[in-house]
Amino acid sequence: MTIFCSHCHRPLQAEMSCLPRRGTQAPLKPFRSTKSASKARRDQINVELQALRSLLPISAREKERLSYLHTMALVCLRLRGAQLFPPDSAPPAEPALGAELLSLLPGFLLVLSANGKLVYISENVAQVLGLSVVQLLAQGDTVFDILDGRAHEDVRKKLLLAQEAPGREVTFVSEMRTSKAFQLQHGGNRAVAVHGRFTALRWPASPSTTAFLALCTPVAWLPADSDAGSQDDLFQSTHILDMTFTDVTESVTYHLGYRREELIGQSWYSLLHPEDTDLAAAQHRAMGESLGTGTTGGTAVLRVLRRDRTWAWLRVSARRDGGGRSITCTSRCLR
Repeated sequence: MTIFCSHCHRPLQAEMSCLPRRGTQAPLKPFRSTKSASKARRDQINVELQALRSLLPISAREKERLSYLHTMALVCLRLRGAQLFPPDSAPPAEPALGAELLSLLPGFLLVLSANGKLVYISENVAQVLGLSVVQLLAQGDTVFDILDGRAHEDVRKKLLLAQEAPGREVTFVSEMRTSKAFQLQHGGNRAVAVHGRFTALRWPASPSTTAFLALCTPVAWLPADSDAGSQDDLFQSTHILDMTFTDVTESVTYHLGYRREELIGQSWYSLLHPEDTDLAAAQHRAMGESLGTGTTGGTAVLRVLRRDRTWAWLRVSARRDGGGRSITCTSRCLR
């Protein structure tokens, strides 16, 4: 194989090297960074970050406490908001919206881009999660970064469902990350019901002009499985392997309105909200993969139809019992 010179394009011989022709410039030596050059770059970056920090619509005291990471997180949040809400149609700034007005809401406001990126979080999120907007952004810049990891797949499906039918309302309950003080006081993260829809903010509608607008409302704390808690907000049911009721405690009447006799022989799936059947089926399959007694399907938060045709939110824990021939569900009602 013949090798050609990169300068004169003539064939090279193995024993000879080729030098640049007269009048051509020799290749430049690679630039070596020095301590002074690195310091100059860091100083320039610091100046730019200070300039970005000065533009953020927050108090001077809050600006002084921002780290570089928090500064960039807030800047990215504002840039995404400016893309979805141009200056001529942007929502009012937080002070104009009013802390008093926000305090009247049962939860905090959340705006997401089409790919789940955080666009806006109202300041009263601190009342629900014990974390300020800045502290929450330190977790990450997507809604999945602030949710319990076990809920990611279910939430992703719900957002996809809402995106396929803009204007369609979807609701899901998931545990959100909280401050350490909240976790110490309540034994874990907080369960929040997210109720929202995708809305086209400008026309023509496209992923860059569509946002998920939601109200996030706290529900009852989800106690740990080992926490006995109050027995007044739960009932138990027994099913054969296809989830047909074979027995249920009398307290189901208080929570769902049905008499015990009405449910025996019915399928558990006939009571589930259509949007929650996939999650319940996944829990069911988890138990079906093993034939042993005591196999659990984990815990799921589901909507179940009451007798008065309203929906009840239940935290359902299921396990396989009776030598693997039956399934027992413990359902705790969320408020």
